[in-house]
Amino acid sequence: MNESNNASSVVSKVWGFASMLRDDGVGYGDYLEQLTYLLFLKMADEYSKPPYNRKLNIPQGYGWESLTEKRGAELEVHYSELLRELSTAKGMLGQIFTKSQNKIQDPAKLYKIIDMVNRENWSMFGSDLKGKIYEGLLEKNAEDTKSGAGQYFTPRALIQAMVECVRPEPNKSITDPACGTGGFFLAAYDYIVKNHDLDREQKEFLKNKTFYGNEIVANTRRMALMNLFLHNIGEIDGESFISPNDALIADEGKRFDYVLANPPFGKKSSMTFTNEEGDVEKEDLVYNRQDFWATSSNKQLNFMQHIKTLLKTTGQAAVVLPDNVLFEGGAGETVRKELMKTTELHTILRLPTGIFYKQGVKANVLFFDNKPASKEPWTKEVWIYDFRTNIHFTLKKNPMKLEDLQEFIKCYNPTNRHNREETYSEENPEGRWRKFKYEDIIARDKTSLDIFWLKDKSLADLDNLPDPDILANEIIDDLEAGLESFREIVGVVGE
Repeated sequence: MNESNNASSVVSKVWGFASMLRDDGVGYGDYLEQLTYLLFLKMADEYSKPPYNRKLNIPQGYGWESLTEKRGAELEVHYSELLRELSTAKGMLGQIFTKSQNKIQDPAKLYKIIDMVNRENWSMFGSDLKGKIYEGLLEKNAEDTKSGAGQYFTPRALIQAMVECVRPEPNKSITDPACGTGGFFLAAYDYIVKNHDLDREQKEFLKNKTFYGNEIVANTRRMALMNLFLHNIGEIDGESFISPNDALIADEGKRFDYVLANPPFGKKSSMTFTNEEGDVEKEDLVYNRQDFWATSSNKQLNFMQHIKTLLKTTGQAAVVLPDNVLFEGGAGETVRKELMKTTELHTILRLPTGIFYKQGVKANVLFFDNKPASKEPWTKEVWIYDFRTNIHFTLKKNPMKLEDLQEFIKCYNPTNRHNREETYSEENPEGRWRKFKYEDIIARDKTSLDIFWLKDKSLADLDNLPDPDILANEIIDDLEAGLESFREIVGVVGE
């Protein structure tokens, strides 16, 4: 059997088990979690044998072979014990198994999955195939809206477009302070490998020294680590690249060449605790950091300030942020002014609705380059591409593809972004690409960057309405966005 046939055979097996378990009430997320544990152990076992002969720190009696030898209730008991034992290990091993639990209660089905994993020699597969299987499962998991996993999954077409604009180079560091399942790291890795003929030192740097991130949700962090490892980033017995710490708590002092990120949706940072009466309460988290320009409980404003701190003086950032960051007053205005003074905020991409798994999200990508201290503001003009007005996508029937973003990439002009031409003009008022001078932005109410100029055709042309599914989704998006705003108002009034 050739490799491509073998690949599709493995993919269909992996998917087959996902569907079988779903009928038992085991969601994609739980299946993906168990598959992560089993794949890691099987590959560790393969690497401990010839030709690799690597000494790995799997405790005696808890390796892969201990699972293949057992059946029935004995297997279920041993598997649960194995997960508890490995969760206390150090390095990547402990990070993969943190807070691990057995979610497959039927021992016969658990054995079938172990047997399926055991029949393949995973270390022989190329990283493309292993990564393809795992990324496919992550995407399927993100579609399961009830699990909420979609908030950790940024559309891959958007990630690729951002990476193609930033063009990361070899021997440079990349961070994502809310890295989810690691999508930005993988796209950057693929871009560097595809566009550079790397020497041995550069390959080693890319594998072990390029990436660093934070992810506070244990299950998502586990998936990110496995995703990176299956794509040949990091070592099975190496240290974890992904910290479990809340990135916003403090400045760790590390500085990076690139920040690529889509911080979590939801405006407020909060923590849950039990009060003296035993009632569960929520409290807004305000991060008091000396390096921040403004103190706020707005999570995205805090992430934007933190990302500025993470950049080297020559560092570059591309960050997905919701609309409120562009127009909110108070701390929002302070942050926008300081960002334009201390960095060159050169590009904003206004994103359409219907591309994220959480509905009602109106977001943008901000591209900015850090700069040394200066009396004069570094931002001279901001280029805005309106990819929202009269653009309609849905997650399933009409998902956004990389081709849809090619015009933006062309306008961005990654080869020389200082040489750009507007597509908007008085003769062409439908042009989506337009620049705005710093002086004009500063003069706007609250220094708002929420700028648009195209007419919404659906308001004027009732004969050419979009597909009913798209209209329905847009109505849902608008209602969700309105509800979110209302919740925020209620929260402010209640404070």
